[in-house]
Amino acid sequence: MNAPGKRTLVLGLIAVVFLAGFGWIVATQGPLAPVKVTLAQAKEVRLERTLFGIATVEARRSHAIGPTLAGRVARVLVDQGDPVKAGQLLAEMEPVDLDARLAAGAAAAASAAQRVTSAEAALVEAGSRAQLARNSADRFADLRKKNFVSQEAADAKAHEAAAAQAARQSAAAALGAAKDDMRRAQSEAAGAGQNRANLRLVSPVDGIVTARLAEPGSTVVAGQAVVQVIDPASLWLRARIDQGRSNGLAVGLPAEVALRSRPGEKFAGRVERVDWVGDAVTEERIANLMFDAPPGGLAIGELAEVTLRLPPIEKALAIPAAALARQGGEQGVWRPDEGKARYVPVVAGSVSADGKVEIRSGLAAGDGVIVHSARHLKSGARVKPVESLQ
Repeated sequence: MNAPGKRTLVLGLIAVVFLAGFGWIVATQGPLAPVKVTLAQAKEVRLERTLFGIATVEARRSHAIGPTLAGRVARVLVDQGDPVKAGQLLAEMEPVDLDARLAAGAAAAASAAQRVTSAEAALVEAGSRAQLARNSADRFADLRKKNFVSQEAADAKAHEAAAAQAARQSAAAALGAAKDDMRRAQSEAAGAGQNRANLRLVSPVDGIVTARLAEPGSTVVAGQAVVQVIDPASLWLRARIDQGRSNGLAVGLPAEVALRSRPGEKFAGRVERVDWVGDAVTEERIANLMFDAPPGGLAIGELAEVTLRLPPIEKALAIPAAALARQGGEQGVWRPDEGKARYVPVVAGSVSADGKVEIRSGLAAGDGVIVHSARHLKSGARVKPVESLQ
């Protein structure tokens, strides 16, 4: 064979080897290669169900203490962080004219009481006059029957008796009016005294001052808080739970709390209350939790991670939660079928803390599912099971 023929043969062999290598690379490593996937089997397991949420430390009982009337703050005796006792004076408002009004009310009440005394004496006198006139009229009526006096004299005595009785009724009405005036004056004096007492802002509970909201000399309106006090024994957690996973949330569920200030510690608690009104914007439900043993040094507003323990499902068909996929708005899983990927719709249930999800329908025990894939899967795509994608 001459040299040109040998060169052509060598070049042809090289081309064949190159094409074969290129084809092998395309078929095994390139876009035409099977998609590498990891598999898992659906198994019946004891599914430990949990709910997770982010919570903030709040006070269940917080008291905003302020005046019932608008006025100027005279003095504030406490500051943020101070412990206080029930009934302790926290702040005081300037009385302005309340002291003068209180004195005027007391004087008016005393004057009304004296008028009552005078009216009572007048009623006694009118009653005595009415009785005397009645007795005299009765005597003249008896004498008239015996013709000892004229009819005109008997009628005159009867008129005097009627007039005396009317005077007695008038005195009784005057006494009633005087008593009403006395009660009104006493009520006004009591109201002024109550308003004066309300200028002294006292703590309703044993607690801690969390905010000093006004300073001496500042003017506040009725109902505006000057000092805020909380009951430290009422600290609890306000947790937000995803509505999509809140099934089973109920009062009494045990909880595990991890505070941001103590990342290595866990604290036990329980669900004390589940709010009827959720957050429609963030699609969350609100649960309030109490500590079994409240830790010291809690700060209002501190964040915490909350894990709620739901009753476990003893025999649940479960797969790794990572195997769930969604296609065309339908939830399902990818299954290997004779070396190709096939999408199977399923109905999923609860999710466990270790990443397992309950399958209520669509799979049977022992069915294999694709957990992870090297590329996005399509129906009919060739797949190659591997131990790990790394």
